[in-house]
Amino acid sequence: MKSRLLVGLVLVACVVTRANAANEKDGFRPLFNGKDLSGWHLRNPDGHNSWTVEDGVLKNTAGGDVHGTDLVTDKEFRDFTVRYEYLVPDKSNSGFYLRGRHEIQILGDHEKGATANNGNGAIYSLKAPDKFVSRPGDEWQTAEATIRGDKISLVLNGVTVHEQVTCDKPTGGELDGEVDQPGPILLQGDHGTVWFKNIRIKELE
Repeated sequence: MKSRLLVGLVLVACVVTRANAANEKDGFRPLFNGKDLSGWHLRNPDGHNSWTVEDGVLKNTAGGDVHGTDLVTDKEFRDFTVRYEYLVPDKSNSGFYLRGRHEIQILGDHEKGATANNGNGAIYSLKAPDKFVSRPGDEWQTAEATIRGDKISLVLNGVTVHEQVTCDKPTGGELDGEVDQPGPILLQGDHGTVWFKNIRIKELE
């Protein structure tokens, strides 16, 4: 029994090692280590921390009467591509901010079946996705967002839904208005339940 368990642990370690090696080869590196909140801090240190880490997943359990606070990377970035996976329950609401100023909306809107400028995958309040590709609330969704200068592109669940969209102003809930400066990745934590995993970034020259 112990030998089978040891073999299983070794196999898991090999899979993780290969995945990390593939990411590094592509120029991506992890922003979330799957173990704790190293490299991140609370936007409001005095606020309620609704973020936990479990089984390699970053979980936020805000919602209802529980108001959490945003989670922000310690490091700032200018031009980059970021990949992440998220699970958002039906009707739950969150957001993924590029440079802490431009929100890629996260919303459990699969039942709605239509795009909106405040819907899942929208550049919040600026532009709705070109196609509706939201998945049900019990399925993981994948995203790859690129920001270079004031242009944003997004591939959501394997489909390009924004391509070189000009975003020269904050979209709401931003850290500041200095849109031409580097900024952190910000995960919205005061709206609703959301889970993240495999958050990886590649800085662009």
